[in-house]
Amino acid sequence: MATLPETHQQAETLPDAWDYKGRSSVRSSSGGWASAAMILGVEAVERLTTLGIAVNLVTYLTGTMHLGNAMSANNVTNFLGTSFMLCLLGGFIADTFLGRYLTIGIFATVQATGVTILTISTVIPSLRPPKCTAGSESCIPASGKQLMVLFAALYLTALGTGGLKSSVSGFGSDQFDESDNKERKKMVKFFNWFFFCINIGSLGAVTVLVYIQDNLGREWGYGICACAIVVGLLVFLSGTRRYRFKKLVGSPLTQIAVVFVAAWKKRHLELPSDSSLLFNLDDISGGDGGQLSKKKKQQLPHSKEFRFLDKAAIKIPEAPANKWCISTSTDVEEVKMVIRMLPTWATTIMFWTVYAQMTTFSVSQATTMDRRIGKSFEIPAASLTVFFVASILLTVPIYDRIIFPICRRILKNPNGLSPLQRIGVGLVLSIIAMVAAALTEVKRLRVAESHGLTDDPTATIPLSVFWLIPQFLLVGSGEAFTYIGQLDFFLRECPKGMKTMSTGLFLSTLSLGFFFSSILVTIVHKLTGDNNPWLADNLNQGKLYDFYWLLTILSVFNLVIFQFCARRYVYKEKRLAEEGIQLDETELVCH
Repeated sequence: MATLPETHQQAETLPDAWDYKGRSSVRSSSGGWASAAMILGVEAVERLTTLGIAVNLVTYLTGTMHLGNAMSANNVTNFLGTSFMLCLLGGFIADTFLGRYLTIGIFATVQATGVTILTISTVIPSLRPPKCTAGSESCIPASGKQLMVLFAALYLTALGTGGLKSSVSGFGSDQFDESDNKERKKMVKFFNWFFFCINIGSLGAVTVLVYIQDNLGREWGYGICACAIVVGLLVFLSGTRRYRFKKLVGSPLTQIAVVFVAAWKKRHLELPSDSSLLFNLDDISGGDGGQLSKKKKQQLPHSKEFRFLDKAAIKIPEAPANKWCISTSTDVEEVKMVIRMLPTWATTIMFWTVYAQMTTFSVSQATTMDRRIGKSFEIPAASLTVFFVASILLTVPIYDRIIFPICRRILKNPNGLSPLQRIGVGLVLSIIAMVAAALTEVKRLRVAESHGLTDDPTATIPLSVFWLIPQFLLVGSGEAFTYIGQLDFFLRECPKGMKTMSTGLFLSTLSLGFFFSSILVTIVHKLTGDNNPWLADNLNQGKLYDFYWLLTILSVFNLVIFQFCARRYVYKEKRLAEEGIQLDETELVCH
């Protein structure tokens, strides 16, 4: 006798995931690789679009909009910095109001709108200044109206990027059930493919898109970006019926705010001598809601650091039941965990300031050098970043196959280098990169001077552009160590319920690195003046090498502070083990 097909009610459903109609998700017909692939496609086109604009933007601002080198570099770093900073806003909106699915859909639409406006601005002649006339000493810079349209397009794109990037990885991981061993293994592979898609998008941006922009026109390059993000959005929306949705959990920023507000309100009270008298999970009552709260969190031991925050957990019998008046001791300890991560967070910002130079002044250097391969083919200046991406892709397997086994034996650490050691290696490589960049710039200026090209900003200096490769390779390799080290550190050390915020905290270091680059460029440009500028509009008359030496000195100083903080840091697992507590979660560790 034939069996009837399994109905929705009879199929195995997931307890913590729902479909687009709000029903419990059926394991066999939802999530998995079919859903994850559509989400990975969105990330690939997001990376293609953002990097396709950013990596060649400095040449557009200087060559087409006729802005100075310093101003152009700042506009690029401000654009990238804003994109990453808005990840915090996107994460907050996704966790608190919209959910990850709607956040991706809405912000992908915003990004598509921004790139479309950018494309239109390259097509309409009135939205860009006239071309420079031959033999003229100065060009007419872009007007306020033209810059307003350009910046509106760029920052709409940045807004879309920030909201999209904040939710893509989280929504992708939602398609796999962590409680199922098979699906958990697939989730680990998802993050590998996620990193792969990021770099595929990057490769497409720095090779194909940059070549199209330089040889066919910006309107074609930006138009392809706009079409790509629209296609990615349509593919993403087509998977709506298969996606698994999770309920909103609220933003952990609220918990942090509650702890600080409650501690401030009770700042005049004395702390009890016995920490067991503080309000904790065992004191929570209220039936199922209380039991649910206990299950969600692991009780953490009291620590003696940041004692002021402990006042948030002081019990006041006559006080009304208000979450802004009292927090559990475990909530306080989770906030302390976040505070302990802040020195590492602060000392990794400098790496991304060095990174910012690869998309600004290094590209400007490349435009002045001999970029020919053979007799006819000329490499686009921004395409040198292909060595940067290639370095990242090479460093990861080299570490996994060679460095990791060696470090595991020598350091007797099953994970090879610890997250902080990885970050330290990345910081060292960034310092060497700046030394290489400074020495290369000195050589470039000597060649320009020996051939009498110092006063000609448009001349091609007879020095191969491949002299710039070492700085791209070193920073790329440094990113592979720093990026993965940071991601591992922030995910491993953050409280269990704060992983989304911790990822945003990590991405904010990229943002602040770009913003710090902008501030540094502005200060240096003002202090060195117009008579003897380090960052001249004509690089052949400037002292860019001094700016690179300044970054080297700041990076060394930052490394010393990082080393001091890293030596004092105690990992969460070790700290809890000393108290006889074992983590009740299985950590995903990056190798």
